[in-house]
Amino acid sequence: MSTDSAQPHHELLPGEKLAKNKLGIAGVVFFVVAAAAPLVGMTGAVPVAIVLGNGAGAPGAYLVVGLVLLLFSVGYAAMSEKVSNAGAFFAYVGRGLGIAPGVGSAFVSLLAYITIQLAIFGFFGGLAEFQLNEQLGTDLPWWGWCFLAWAIVTVLSILQVDIGAKVLGVLMLLEVASLAVTALAVLFQGGGPEGFDLAASFAPANIFAGGFGGGAGIALAFAFASYIGFEATAIYAEETKDPKRAVPIATYTAVGLIAALFAITSFAVVSALGASQVVEQVATISTVEGEPLADPAAVLFSVAEEYVGGWLATTMSWLVLSSLFAGLLAFQNSAARYFYSMGRAGVLPRALDHVNKQGAPIVGALVTSAVAGAVITAFAWFDKDPIGNMFFWFSAVAVLAIVVVEVLVSLAVIVYFRRTGEDTRVWNTMIAPAVSAVALAVGAYLVMSRFGLLAGTTAEGVDPTMQTFGLNTLGWVLVLSPFIAFVVGTALGALRRDKENEEAVADLVT
Repeated sequence: MSTDSAQPHHELLPGEKLAKNKLGIAGVVFFVVAAAAPLVGMTGAVPVAIVLGNGAGAPGAYLVVGLVLLLFSVGYAAMSEKVSNAGAFFAYVGRGLGIAPGVGSAFVSLLAYITIQLAIFGFFGGLAEFQLNEQLGTDLPWWGWCFLAWAIVTVLSILQVDIGAKVLGVLMLLEVASLAVTALAVLFQGGGPEGFDLAASFAPANIFAGGFGGGAGIALAFAFASYIGFEATAIYAEETKDPKRAVPIATYTAVGLIAALFAITSFAVVSALGASQVVEQVATISTVEGEPLADPAAVLFSVAEEYVGGWLATTMSWLVLSSLFAGLLAFQNSAARYFYSMGRAGVLPRALDHVNKQGAPIVGALVTSAVAGAVITAFAWFDKDPIGNMFFWFSAVAVLAIVVVEVLVSLAVIVYFRRTGEDTRVWNTMIAPAVSAVALAVGAYLVMSRFGLLAGTTAEGVDPTMQTFGLNTLGWVLVLSPFIAFVVGTALGALRRDKENEEAVADLVT
């Protein structure tokens, strides 16, 4: 079915239409980069990738993953020119592989966006309990801070989407500026004790040191985890001015910016500490009470303090909180729009396709908030750790889920354009998607094989840094959850009547 002729099977009423022409390219980029939370990745994931992964080669691992995702973006952008839908992955897989796997991918995507927001809530609550209580002299528990952020995020998510974009724009610019100032300070001062060693960080032999079964596999797994959220550009297509032009540009801009931030800033950290001794330096700086990597944020903060000043390190400690808040709002919007799209297509209850007078998917936003509120309450009730449990468990699930759906999208792009012939560019619709599908499949395997390390669910007596699936019972439940969601969603899509599926396919195009 040509996307030019396909129409929604029912005319959308005013209360079912997202607001039009509210976002420009910059607004979409703000949402996406905020979701990726580069400052959180630099303070949390990069030090771990250095110590447990490939050492000085960690910046190269982030660059490699960035290049893989740029390849993915080629086919993703080509598809966005034909399909503009708030369901993005759902719509693309549905148009390419059929409604049944499309529904399956929608369930996996929704699982990803809900779990990553829950992970961020845990990180935000745990950090706020420590930092804000100390600075403000308060005694609010972690879940209290979570519910405060939860209330603000809920309100912002039901306002006009451009209001949220403006809030995220300010927070994102401050975050990016702090990383850029730190990196430039190191670069302009000639690096650390060993100067600059580009080969140590970017030579293929050093990037892939230890192989996929060793350090390189760990570094690449953490790099994939740090990019989650970049793919959300197409989710805002229906609310974007000139989406067929804006979405591809925003996608390339967001991936390029995130990749540059991670690669350049992590290289600056490696240079500041010395390539030959960076593993020992990071381990020492991050050690708390004899536990290495207990405070990974101290690594970036110490570099900022030495090369710029203590004021920047202090500012960064506050910007980590604002970065987490920005991520909460970004993923709240993503999940709400997935609920909206699935409701409009009749995959979930039709009530989810309602919007308010601002054109925001209010029912989807409230359902997203209800789920988050229920999980925060459960973790507080059962006295689970917000970071050690809530953050690590849910973030590992989200990363695996997103990478799995990206593989499906790459395959869907190939099938769709081979079937329709609407775009004959071989690179855009065949070569780049095929290469990205293979590379992302490897990425999914790396995340699964390191799942115990990412989620903290390795079985007793198993070394989590080794290539193994030695998970405890909870670990297996978490690692299999994206695949279970896909099977359940696909089965539900297959059980729908043919007429329902035809209508759902029509609703995948606006």
